Amino acid sequence: MKTLSTLIFMMLSLISYAQDISGQAFYETKTTVKASEIGRKDMDENMRKMIADRMKDHLEKKYVLTFNGDESIYKEEEKLETESKGGMMNIMMGSFSPGIQYKNLKTNQILEEREFYGKQFLIKDTINKLEWTLEKESKQIGQYTVFKATAIKNMDENNLGLARRNEDKEKELKNGNEIEVPKKMIVTAWYTPQIPINNGPVEYSGLPGLILELNFYRTTILCSKIVMNPKEAEVIKTPKKGKEVNRAEYNKIVKVKMEEMRENFKGRDRKGGAHFRGGN
Repeated sequence: MKTLSTLIFMMLSLISYAQDISGQAFYETKTTVKASEIGRKDMDENMRKMIADRMKDHLEKKYVLTFNGDESIYKEEEKLETESKGGMMNIMMGSFSPGIQYKNLKTNQILEEREFYGKQFLIKDTINKLEWTLEKESKQIGQYTVFKATAIKNMDENNLGLARRNEDKEKELKNGNEIEVPKKMIVTAWYTPQIPINNGPVEYSGLPGLILELNFYRTTILCSKIVMNPKEAEVIKTPKKGKEVNRAEYNKIVKVKMEEMRENFKGRDRKGGAHFRGGN
């Protein structure tokens, strides 16, 4: 009975602590790009490598998660611009970068500002509650002990790499060959009960501790620094900028635009212009 009472007291203390907790977690994200998957099979290797190098800058970014017990804001760290925002590559990659994302764990709501080809959207969604499997494996990330958890998640239909493989599949099928296109992916998370909030970067949440590392498909998100109860931190406010759409509506807008772009690229390619397809 004494042991049970101690456990109950500890759980109630953690719940009370989680309600008062606040902080900022700084993450670095990296997505692997294979040069061999960029462009058409007959693309010049030097051009392929140049595109891969340019994509690398867009796929290695830093983000900050500002959180309290129930809410959070996840956004890219501000930095000095080192290159022009113009050009097809910058426009394309910028359109697929996460915008300011607000999560409310109590209401199960996600709001995300997203710019897509010069138009602002406010995506209203609900938190996708994954069925996490808690593993026994643990390790250290900085001063925090983290534990492993895994889940199965549907692939994002707007994933650039997936879109390219879908095109390749159509071409290969015409030649009698089939290419498997993954519809689901394994998500591996590392969370710490030392920060007892069930939140994490991007849309991920639902574990008994803050997620400090995520691995899914070709992407790794790793926490590099945590500041608890900072004296100065961004005020968590709900985003309001952009045309309101739900996730399905936004995905449809992206799909239509991408198909339009592919047709334009095909036309340019037939006239001898540059042709690019690829992604993470």
